[in-house]
Amino acid sequence: MGVMSSGPESSGMAAAPGLTVAAVARRLGVAPATLRTWDRRYGLGPSQHSAGAHRRYSPTDIARLEHLRRLMLGGVPLSEAARVVTSDQPSFPDSPEDAGAITEISGEPAIRPGGGQVVAIPGGTPNARGLARAALALDGRGCREIVAQTLDRRGVVWTWDHLLVPVLIGVGQKWETSSKGIEVEHVLSESISSELSDCVSRAQVTSPASVILCAAPDEMHILPLWAIAAGLAERHVSVRMLGARLPMEALGSAIRRVGPGGVLVWAQLPQNGDPSVIDELPEVRPEPTVLLAGPGWWPGDSGRARRVEDLTEAITALARAAGA
Repeated sequence: MGVMSSGPESSGMAAAPGLTVAAVARRLGVAPATLRTWDRRYGLGPSQHSAGAHRRYSPTDIARLEHLRRLMLGGVPLSEAARVVTSDQPSFPDSPEDAGAITEISGEPAIRPGGGQVVAIPGGTPNARGLARAALALDGRGCREIVAQTLDRRGVVWTWDHLLVPVLIGVGQKWETSSKGIEVEHVLSESISSELSDCVSRAQVTSPASVILCAAPDEMHILPLWAIAAGLAERHVSVRMLGARLPMEALGSAIRRVGPGGVLVWAQLPQNGDPSVIDELPEVRPEPTVLLAGPGWWPGDSGRARRVEDLTEAITALARAAGA
């Protein structure tokens, strides 16, 4: 479903003490430079120290990075994922003893592996708790009403960061701990995409150029693309949504036909995130701004595209490219 697909299994990583930067990078499937950036920006670095030796990642450090990676693979922006994993309150229980520390939408005990009809929304707003309740009841209409009201009052970026992402995280983690609730994820995802797409269809477009949004070849997860599209609609930018699993040949054809000011390609899962596919795009004049978004892109640069890390950065860059 949308943004809540889980990442790789931990494979016992947390049990390995004192790992180096290189070892942790290999296990997480990221570049060592990425780990150093996370350390510098968010304090997610190694905590073990010994005289005359490099710092090493403890089991707790590694578990926290695993959690970060799962959230990012689910489409959660890096800054939000870092906030979740560094917060004092755990966002999901690692053990039954931890569960009591989590804020619940109903005041009942937090979920434990094996079931439960509640979703943990740590620090969630009343609207987030209401959205979680509606999703659990499979009430698509109720979900859409809450999303629509919040979009009207708060706008796309706030709604995404403070309503949708927390609930999507909670519902996804409920599935991880119980292997139940995929129908809840589907109702929630469909409700969110419907409201965001309605924002796009209602927009009054005034931008000189349009932008193209699509997913990388074989990538099925596009819910964050609808959030970007809706954010652009707020800025009166013309959006051409080409959706999931778009071959680069088809994207190239669209670029020639539309002449967009900007193009954004989303990759959520690592198996779909080879940046070299961008090199298959045709050279056109004027050259559009090409952006790579999502946690699935491999380390490295295509030479023709730059990366954006979060919703605000993506919307701002694309609006500028469209002349808005």
